[in-house]
Amino acid sequence: MDVRRAGERYRGGDPEAGIASRHAFSFGPHYDPGNLRFGAVIACNEERLAPGAGFGEHPHSHTEIVTWVVEGELTHRDSTGHATKVRPGDVQHLSAGAGVRHVERNEADTPLTFVQMWLAPLEPGGDPSYETVRGIADSTPYALPAAGAMLHVRRLAAGERTAVPDADHVYVHVVRGGITLAEETLGPGDSARVTDARSLEAVGVTPSELLLWEMGP
Repeated sequence: MDVRRAGERYRGGDPEAGIASRHAFSFGPHYDPGNLRFGAVIACNEERLAPGAGFGEHPHSHTEIVTWVVEGELTHRDSTGHATKVRPGDVQHLSAGAGVRHVERNEADTPLTFVQMWLAPLEPGGDPSYETVRGIADSTPYALPAAGAMLHVRRLAAGERTAVPDADHVYVHVVRGGITLAEETLGPGDSARVTDARSLEAVGVTPSELLLWEMGP
């Protein structure tokens, strides 16, 4: 198991524009040939946007983009005509296909924090698509067949246990709180990359929220 701490993330964004980014993988100018991906996951970005801040229209292609809002409200608009507000508890999925453009902004008057994860599709190309699942329930998996992956959301009380999926690759991101996993203690922003995960449990040290990606070879 490879544990990566929040403080090791690459710093990005534009602080003067109200954007603070923390990247878990090689991203933009932060090129690291030894940290390009884990399983299908090629990015796990923590984004903090001040009121009125955001990312102007920009393109994506051949990427499955899944967003989890931690606090605040994310405004999304894309070139296929979708315009939505994404809030805590919602799972947003933008499949870029052969190409799509979108805008992400904080149009509220309170700060916005979200985690955005990019996964490589099994096959490139195709038509872009968009979906938002409102208020996903704890332990309800969200399938991402285009990337051969499954997202699990876990919310744990202190002392509560949850099974980590048995899989060839499991990526664990701690959104809030603290957990123990295989004798390691993880806090907010920490992650674990588990290869050949078998019979593992995560235990809440404090009330916590986890995002777990279950992936194949």
